[in-house]
This record gives sequence, structure tokens and C-alpha cells, in this order.
Amino acid sequence: MLTAPIPSNEPVRLATLRALRLLDTPGEERFDRLTRVARRLFNVPIALVSLVDENRQWFKSCMGLSVAETSRDISFCGHAILQSDVLVIPDARNDARFYDNPLVTGAPGIRFYAGQPLTAPNGSKLGTLCVIDMHPRVFGSEERGLLRDLALIVDREIAAIELATVDDLTLLVNRRGFEALAQHTLNVCKRLGRNASLLFFDLDSFKQINDTYGHAEGDRALVTFADALRVALRNSDVIGRLGGDEFVALLTDASDEETHRALKRLRDMLAEVNAGSTRRYEIHFSVGQAQFDPERHRSVIDLLVESDVAMYGHKAKQRAAARRG
Repeated sequence: MLTAPIPSNEPVRLATLRALRLLDTPGEERFDRLTRVARRLFNVPIALVSLVDENRQWFKSCMGLSVAETSRDISFCGHAILQSDVLVIPDARNDARFYDNPLVTGAPGIRFYAGQPLTAPNGSKLGTLCVIDMHPRVFGSEERGLLRDLALIVDREIAAIELATVDDLTLLVNRRGFEALAQHTLNVCKRLGRNASLLFFDLDSFKQINDTYGHAEGDRALVTFADALRVALRNSDVIGRLGGDEFVALLTDASDEETHRALKRLRDMLAEVNAGSTRRYEIHFSVGQAQFDPERHRSVIDLLVESDVAMYGHKAKQRAAARRG
């Protein structure tokens, strides 16, 4: 096993890493959603945002591993931060640097590794966004490009750490965060020929809840709906709150039938919440769906507009049905 050399700018690199105050902090959705997307996109069991500290690598986001850190001297990421491009290890057992590494010979039994260095604005390599498999595999130029793109979003999150992209109330991504991640996801879908659809949600009679029961109760309704979205949809779906009582979800690789099942799960969950609640109101929603068409939708904004129009059409139908009833 070969331990990675120390970068020439190590004092500056460590100072930059620690100034960000990311080490030993709780998980954050802004990073977790990216590792979830990476794991699903590359069909691997493990995806990490790994930060290389002085004597360890610590995982700011960890999907597929039960540990929060490992020693730096056995880390693959310690090698990855020595370069600017993706480090790819097709089969660790055939690589002189890693064939007898404890992470290869023992748990978790790494065979394949691909890591794109994460770069701070001053050029310091702080760690990696990496994907890991227990089987050898080929990682082509297109896959490398996709990993670079995802790592660039992590870089931006780190660079803009004080400009939160998470909604403080619901802990979903806000409009800025949703548009950035959804646009990247649509770019990937277009490149790989995958389908995607956008669901635009609006809570029914939300103004009445605020006016009748107060804004604190309105906030409670928003949090309840956000929690229901998380459970009803897949953890790889991109879910956000645009503002007020408007929520969105971008679903990838989901057929119409799967989307309808997800909406049914959401309605069933809210029906249980409404039935078991002591509140004097019920939570209902209107929803509009737009299927991504790369020829018609130049950006996520076009998709948002179309799904918004569809949502208002659904709301109008529900109001007309209520009047007839």
C-alpha cells in the first residue's frame, strides 16, 4: 500500500478547510441530495462527500457507509486531491497503490473508485465527491464529465456556504437551490436520453388557514406537507419549496404509473394526517405535471411555467367540482 504524499500547499489547504467550519458538523440536505443523486446516477452502493483533514478523511455526506471517517493514510481521497481531474481506479486489486489497502482487503471491500477533487475558491483541494463499488468497472469519459458536473455543484455549495440554498422552515431546498440542482439533473437526462417530469404543488385554502388560525399554524401546515413529500417521493427526487405554499418535485426515470402511485401515496398520507389531527382544518393540494421535452423546455424555468399552468388548471377543476357538489 502506498500512502499519498502531502500536497505542497498543505498548511494553506488545512487552514482553508477549517475556516469553512464544515468538519464534524451535522449532515446537511444540500450535500446529502448530491450524494443520493450520484449514487442513483452511477448505480453504485456508496457515494461520499469526503473532506481530507490532517490525519483523517471525514464524510460530510455519506450514502452507503456506516462510518463517519477513516484514517487519511489509507484513504483513496488523499490520492485524489493531488490532481485536478477525476481519479479513477477501475480495479483496486490491480493497482499497486491500493491492492493491499485495508479498505480493499477488508470492509467495505472497495474494488472501484472514482473521485473528483473539491476545490475552494483559493484553489485548495479540500476533498472529493466520490463514488465506490465493490466490483470492478469501467468509467468512461461521459461518466467522468457527469461526476465533474456534480462536484462543481458541491464546490459552489462550499463557496456559497453563507448563502443558504435551504428553506429555513421546511429544510427543503429553496427556489435558488431547486433551480440549480434541477437544471443540472435535466442536463443529465437530456445527455443520457432519460425521462423526467416536474410536479408543481399548491396547498388549497392556505390563505384561509393563515387568516383563521394565524401564521404559526400556517407554518405548521407547510412543515407537515413538506414532511409528507419527503416520505411519499423517492429520496433521489429533487424536492423544493419555491415560496409561500408552492412546492415542486423533479422526478427522473419515473413512468406515469410510478408518478401516479407517488401522488396516491401523498394523498393517502395526508388523509391519515387529516383524520388523526386535532386541528380544525385539513391539508389538501392541487398539482400540475409537466413532462420534460428537451426540444420544448430550454431550461427548468420553462418546465416550471408549464407545470404551474397545469396546477392552476387542476385547482380550477377542483373548485368547479366543489361548487357542483
